[in-house]
Amino acid sequence: MFLNFITWDPSAEIFTIPGIDWPVRWYGLLWALALLASHFVMNRIYKVEGRTNKQLDTLTLYVILGTIIGARLGHCLFYGPLWDVFDAQGNLMDEGYLSHPLNMLKVYEGGLASHGGAIGIIIGTLLYCRKEKEDVLWLFDRLMVVVPLASMLIRFGNLMNSEIIGTKTNMAFGFIFVQIDGIPRHPAQLYEAIFYLFLFIIMYWLWKHKRDVLGKGFMLGLLLVSLFTLRFFVEFVKENQVAFENNLSLNMGQILSIPFVLFGFYMMWRSKKHLPTVSP
Repeated sequence: MFLNFITWDPSAEIFTIPGIDWPVRWYGLLWALALLASHFVMNRIYKVEGRTNKQLDTLTLYVILGTIIGARLGHCLFYGPLWDVFDAQGNLMDEGYLSHPLNMLKVYEGGLASHGGAIGIIIGTLLYCRKEKEDVLWLFDRLMVVVPLASMLIRFGNLMNSEIIGTKTNMAFGFIFVQIDGIPRHPAQLYEAIFYLFLFIIMYWLWKHKRDVLGKGFMLGLLLVSLFTLRFFVEFVKENQVAFENNLSLNMGQILSIPFVLFGFYMMWRSKKHLPTVSP
């Protein structure tokens, strides 16, 4: 019936570890690859710019913890539900995260929000800079090189999970997510992943060739504007993640993207005050 569309029905599990019945999933593997790839690129950046491996190892710990904690809390607080949800007969339909705080620890059940991860990265980086007496804007600019790389791999993980699906489409490159409903949909995860790949190439090129002429904070601002503007518009072809978004003019992903975009423009403007001094 849908001969022109791409049928998508991969298993979320790669294999199960014998003896302990522990499944190895594509999503977890791609998260791990995202962290390893980011560490590899940052290692090159640190070597070129005279930082030590010890400093990078400490930064990696702060960023990983900030990302995971922020992404999980972001999902729990932004997408909820915060309190227990009951039907008309008083039966419990869904447990709220504030009603059952320990549920926030159940990362293995799924539920990570990229906006929360971004906030977590910011907080983790600020704490690292305070501890190591590092230049905050210098470090944020360098981290912006690897953020789109990690984001790309994580979106591929979402694709392997057949989650964060797009709206219905008649376009030939639509995906039929067999595990969802068999209807041709926009592969929203793939749209984001491809854009993030191009964004990584651009940010790496800017670091390699233009870092000495750009004002501090410019790369931070550029990444925030580019990434979250894309996120804002791609939400138009995504299904809402939770029911309450159906009553909003903009969904939660779009609402949360706006302050990041505005802050990004501010940082690009502010970077003019931090242009490198050129010797006569």
